[in-house]
Amino acid sequence: MSRPLVVLDVVGLTPRLLAHMPRLRAVADAGFQAELGTVLPAVTCSAQSTFLTGALPAEHGIVGNGWYFRDLGEVLLWRQHHALVGGEKLWQAARRAEPGYTVANVCWWYAMGADVNWTVTPRPVYHADGRKEPDCYTDPPELHDRLTARLGTFPLFTYWGPGAGLPSSQWICRAAQQIVEEEAPDLTLVYVPHLDYDLQRFGPASTRAAEAAAELDGVLGPLLDAARDRGATVVVLSEYGITDVSRPVDVNRLLRAEGLLRVYTQAGMEYLDPWTSRAFAVADHQVAHVYVRDPADVPAVARLCAGLPGVAEVLDADGKAAYGLDHPRAGELVLVAEPDAWFTYYYWHDDARAPDFSRLVEIHRKPGYDPAELFFDPAAPGAAKRRAGVALARKKLGMRYLMSVVGLDAGAAAVRGSHGRLPADPADGPVLLCSDLSAARDRIAATEVKGLLLHLAGLPVR
Repeated sequence: MSRPLVVLDVVGLTPRLLAHMPRLRAVADAGFQAELGTVLPAVTCSAQSTFLTGALPAEHGIVGNGWYFRDLGEVLLWRQHHALVGGEKLWQAARRAEPGYTVANVCWWYAMGADVNWTVTPRPVYHADGRKEPDCYTDPPELHDRLTARLGTFPLFTYWGPGAGLPSSQWICRAAQQIVEEEAPDLTLVYVPHLDYDLQRFGPASTRAAEAAAELDGVLGPLLDAARDRGATVVVLSEYGITDVSRPVDVNRLLRAEGLLRVYTQAGMEYLDPWTSRAFAVADHQVAHVYVRDPADVPAVARLCAGLPGVAEVLDADGKAAYGLDHPRAGELVLVAEPDAWFTYYYWHDDARAPDFSRLVEIHRKPGYDPAELFFDPAAPGAAKRRAGVALARKKLGMRYLMSVVGLDAGAAAVRGSHGRLPADPADGPVLLCSDLSAARDRIAATEVKGLLLHLAGLPVR
């Protein structure tokens, strides 16, 4: 019979932040704390996939939070289907030894379609008239009403965007607690995003970062108590640490200026044209995949990118292989930013011709990650909030609306924290805490997490 596990992915948790989190420190005090290695890119989808498979992106295929889908000709971020992740998953290995092994996934990524017993993941309602309403997806379906009857609707607009904050993590932790208490899974995976927000807005050394850590520690308490009452081993880990940044790097604007990136225009708005571009980048925090259509262009594009201020490394085929990132989904080149820099997705030169979605919280339409979505337009935050109020009124009246609140270059300039590089200092990198002292060690590689969790469950590690 396996031992129950509760695994909390506390996004952005570092040894420095633990100073403000006594409930989490108590987990380590009862067991141990270890430096946790991560992967390149050090982003959510890649790191989680490595934790669950024990493989690097070259094997599991999750080369970032999104990539250019060559067979579709589209840049897509934040896909949700589990079939995208290659390799044997932790619970599949567990079921070889214990066929009835049960698993709950509460908001870890690539949850939909996974062969687990209980799933909860954010999933808005997209109405035919363009309205977007907060909600979540669950499996089994009846779990949805059991959770929302007690907790209310999943607070989507505090999960991401200018309003992102504590309520989403509160809801997630309470949902996980309810599942632990009512269903008693053998393995419960919980994704807790709160630290991701203010550390990107204000930087990890800010007063607000310390306050966010203390707030979250209080929210985690009841879930930790429920795990203890169940007799579960608790593992707390993070995918990356967030470090101070001050320089947005516009790689796509460079590629466009050199005639490599092309756009097409509709209704006066410019859209990235990946089908005809000779080269373009998919920006993902401090890493960018550069897709180069003609192999003959790769050396010249590499030299061009290497000369862009803010670029620390340009990885070619050999460089990608050295980091375990040599997968067909990866760009022909991968850029790594300087420690104080990060990559924008921006490709337009005139804001008047930027697509309308650029000023929205629109994670599925933008061809790259946009942390400016965490702010009301810093160039005129009052006006942005008034626009939000008008849009909300139109929404309540059943009218079409645009929640146009995101700044462009002003939004990018406001960002003070990022991640994606491998950490230079373990104090600013990810960490693993475990309540079971018998498994203590000083450092754990990301590829070793799967084996560690199997060991903690009392199951064979192969």
